[in-house]
Parts: sequence; C-alpha cells; structure tokens
Amino acid sequence: MERLVVNSSLQSYTIYMEEKSRFKIPKLLKKEYSSILIITDTNVAKLYSNDIVSSFPHDKVYVVVVDAGEQTKSLDTFYYLHTKAIEYGLDRESLIIALGGGVIGDLAGFVAATFMRGIDYVQMPTTILAHDSSVGGKVAINHEKGKNLIGSFYPPILVLYDTDTLKTLPAREVRSGFAEIIKEAMLADSDLFDRLMSVSLEGLTLEALNLFIYSGLQIKIKLVEADEKETGNRKFLNLGHTLGHALEAKLGYGVLTHGEAVAIGLLFMIYVSERELGASLPTETLIKWFKKNGYINPLTLDMVDELVEIILHDKKTVNQKIQMILLRNLAGPIIQPLEAKKLKSYLQGFIVDGISKR
Repeated sequence: MERLVVNSSLQSYTIYMEEKSRFKIPKLLKKEYSSILIITDTNVAKLYSNDIVSSFPHDKVYVVVVDAGEQTKSLDTFYYLHTKAIEYGLDRESLIIALGGGVIGDLAGFVAATFMRGIDYVQMPTTILAHDSSVGGKVAINHEKGKNLIGSFYPPILVLYDTDTLKTLPAREVRSGFAEIIKEAMLADSDLFDRLMSVSLEGLTLEALNLFIYSGLQIKIKLVEADEKETGNRKFLNLGHTLGHALEAKLGYGVLTHGEAVAIGLLFMIYVSERELGASLPTETLIKWFKKNGYINPLTLDMVDELVEIILHDKKTVNQKIQMILLRNLAGPIIQPLEAKKLKSYLQGFIVDGISKR
C-alpha cells in the first residue's frame, strides 16, 4: 500500500493507494462512528457502494445516490443531501464517505463541512481526475455564474484511493483525468512531462497510470502544504483553469469534462505565456499529444465576449484583473495579472491563429 501524508494546520491526513482497499475502510479509520452516509452517483453506486456497505459491521450505513455529472454540484443537490442526512439521523459523530469522482468529492465534502457546522468525511476517489480534487481540502458547489464559487477549505480525515476502481473508467474519463496530471507536470516536473508525452492513453497500463498518479499527488501535496488557503503559490494549481472553468460554465456543466476543458485551457495558457513572457514551451508537442489521444475543442470566436465576462466573475479575479497562471518555462509558473481587454485580445488571437484547433 502506497502512503502519503498531507500536513494541514486544520487537520493532517493520510492518502492510501492500494488495489481493492475499499474493503478495508473500517481498519483505516481511527475511531468508530455513530452512523455513516455514503454519497455517490448513478455510475459509481452500482459498481462499488455495496462493497463499502458490507465492509462495515453495523447497520447504520446509508447510501444516497445522485445524478452523475458536473450539473449535480448545485445548491438544490446540496440541500437535498442535507435533508437526507437529517432524515437518516446523522449527528456530530457521524461520517460521510465521498465515493466517486471530483464532482462527488467536492459536493459531499461541502455537505460534510456544513452539516452541524462540520463532521468528518473520507474521500474515496474513483477517477484519475479526482486524484487532484480529493487532496487539499477544497470543497464546493457551482453557481450558474461560475464554477466552485460557493465552498470552503475543509480537509478530509482520510483519502482512500482504491486503484482497482480505475479499471472501469471509460476512455473519456481517462482523458479527463490525465489532463490534470499533465498540468501538474508542467508546473513542477519537466521530466514527468516528457514521460507523459511519450505514452498513448489507449495502451496505458494500470501500473504506469498508478506511477503517474503518484507523481502528480506528490506535486500537489507540496504546493498544498506550503499554501493551505490558496493565498500564494497554491494558486499555481489553477494552471489551465482560467479558460477551462469559463468553458464549462459557458457550455453548461457536463458538456465538456473538466479535463477536456483544462486541456484547452493549457493550450491557451501556452499561447499567452509565449506572447506575454516570451516563453519557449513545447506547444507543438502538447497539441499533437492532445489530438492523438482524442481531446475535443468546441471553442469559437462567438464565445469570446461571454467567456471573458465569466472569467471576470471568477474567484481568482481581483480588482477586475484576471490573475492568470502562466509559465516562463516548464516548471516555472508565475501569477500574471491581465486586464479584460488584453485577455479578450489573446483569446481572439488564440482562435484566429488556429492554435486551438491544430
């Protein structure tokens, strides 16, 4: 079993990576709980919820299943889950288990953070993408004006990454999650980036995938521990997300996967970095890799004005200046304030010059 520790001023916690570890949850918990609520989605519930329920010796284990997809991170679903927690008699000694991808982790974590002013929860990611979102204690739901605008910093007591669950991922979810590992490599590890660019997702083995995920986790943990509340360098983890989040909101949550949106955002980040900073980055390498591995791009010129407006409402915007994460070189991130007019010009150029479509 691979083990990583995240040191947090709020609550330090351990990440366990092991195949079939979902059958061992009670042994990894440090205390007994009065009741347990498993929050999962329609895709994951039929695969793994029974395994987890049967691993607990008592009968106060409840499962609530919500629709799969980004649109579920809504105020209505958040309220519904609080209602179910109350109906099942959860109290301050209860535990919530977030079983699923990044959507479930964000949503269930925010429910745990707010139910009776906060109860314990466990992150159980079942996607590649969730290796990133399950670590760091950021929990949230979406607003129609932007992604993750309603949320909190609230770390789990444990992250249990059963790598066996990755075997059931559809190809699109593999693409989505891999974009976040590429992001982490671009932030901090050029050798990892080169290794990622040398693989094809179609022929990727579970062993190789686990090694890539582990490397990505190490990068994220280092940034999170140094800046828990995202006041400084933790913002680097938003690389590719300025445009990525705006695209998700513009198109409607779930039309693009998060990773597909981030992939487009990473290409835009390179475009801006080259022009704003004179950076020399592996543009063609990344474009060819995304194309080879089936990433999609619906970006058009008629979206530009609305995308800029959405970005201006993003939580990373300060005094009407977009705090965009750029790269001086691979593993050389900086925070660069951009005015809306300049961002719009870059976005138009990104589309017209054809880099977004190559």
